[in-house]
Amino acid sequence: MKTLNGLVFFAAVLCCALASGASPDTTSPVELQPGTYPLVDRHLIAEMRNLTHVLHPPVRREVVLTMDRPWEGRLSGYGTVLRDPEGRIRLYYRGGGDVDPPEVTCVAWSRDGVSFERPTLGLYEIRGTRDNNVVFTAPDRSSYGESHNFAPFYDTNPAARPEEQWKAVALRIAPDASGDERRMLTVLASPDGLKWRHLAPQPVIREGAFDSLNVAFFDPHIRRYACHFRIGVRGLRSIARTESEDFLSWTTPTACEFRPPQVEHYYTNATVALPRAPGMYLAFPMRFVPERTSAGNPPRPVDGLCDAILLSSHGGRVWDRTFREAFIRPGPDPDNWGDAHCNQTPLTGLIETAPGETSIYWFEGCLSGTPRIRRGTFRTDGLASIRAGADPGELLTPPLTIPAQGERRLSLNMATSAVGSVRVEVLDPYGLPVEGWAASDCKEIVGDGHQWPVRWGDKDTLPRETPIRLRFLLKDADLYAVTIN
Repeated sequence: MKTLNGLVFFAAVLCCALASGASPDTTSPVELQPGTYPLVDRHLIAEMRNLTHVLHPPVRREVVLTMDRPWEGRLSGYGTVLRDPEGRIRLYYRGGGDVDPPEVTCVAWSRDGVSFERPTLGLYEIRGTRDNNVVFTAPDRSSYGESHNFAPFYDTNPAARPEEQWKAVALRIAPDASGDERRMLTVLASPDGLKWRHLAPQPVIREGAFDSLNVAFFDPHIRRYACHFRIGVRGLRSIARTESEDFLSWTTPTACEFRPPQVEHYYTNATVALPRAPGMYLAFPMRFVPERTSAGNPPRPVDGLCDAILLSSHGGRVWDRTFREAFIRPGPDPDNWGDAHCNQTPLTGLIETAPGETSIYWFEGCLSGTPRIRRGTFRTDGLASIRAGADPGELLTPPLTIPAQGERRLSLNMATSAVGSVRVEVLDPYGLPVEGWAASDCKEIVGDGHQWPVRWGDKDTLPRETPIRLRFLLKDADLYAVTIN
């Protein structure tokens, strides 16, 4: 698209508006609640000129855990990482899976998200000893049961009972009414995330494939429970969503939609609701490519190449595939090229491990028979950015409706070079600069920070009129996220 100088372009718009009598923009406005919105999709992008949308994959860091204990081993996988109420980071994962021991659910914990230790819990006897970190295994001790993809979470529902403050979903294979075996999901609860019990004697989510890490959580945006799980759609492994008021009765599952349409297998989903961005979700599916296999001899029973991608959603049902390239690649280690059961499978959960740093974790090294969990880091809310080079560029948002209660301020997660800058202009429904909030009124922002306040002369608040549009003028800069507070 041909780029026009910003001032010349909008001066032309102004002249046309004055000459012909401009009409207000009738585009449906985006309702923007106070919060922080990472720019990982086009939700806040109506037009861009001389800018690029850039994905920022995680920087590979250290291995935090190796599955080398007798109750872990080659079939370990499917993990969840979260911060508990005491501030400790817990890492839940599957161990076992051979004839002895059966599949088990284990936990490790950490204060910094880097050094993890296995607590000795003494809850289950495995191979004749209770000296292990196992927190759950299927009551029937089957080799393919509820510990196969046990997915816990800390329940932030204000109405949650103390004895059910932790909850989980897990796979159960059981006969249906016709006597045929079906995969279904059971629900469990715990007061401490260590000692678990079933909340219902029978599975409560019954429509789906479920042979993946199925993810449930209390959704703060709709104040209901949500569960994202594996289904099959048009021959592809895909994702569905269901919701519940009480964690026991669930709505009829709905297959998620993807823009552009899904053309690849999504084996897991690793969905998270962003607490600071109302109505916004991220997912990190393991992308499975079954037609490309490793060079194992003899061939592995389950093979194929894997990586992980980034998806985003505003509502949880329709997902944007803005970036179709990999978010996590296999890398140079041959151990990561093949074996569909765990390589490049992200753990569910994002953890802030330092100011301005967020960590994501994934399994790798599965071909060797000793899987491991690696940590990667990215700038907080900086999974992607809008980037301008040496020549200036412009981003225009769609019309925005912002709640008018109280004063609203705008701040930016951004970085510039020494010669770069960012300015913001506020436009009215006619596309004209609001008096006092023009680009010429905006104080030039130069630097690198996560919450840069935007000022227009002596004003640090947005105008009260609505809807408005924001025009960002960037030069040699990255804009990662926008915060309304």
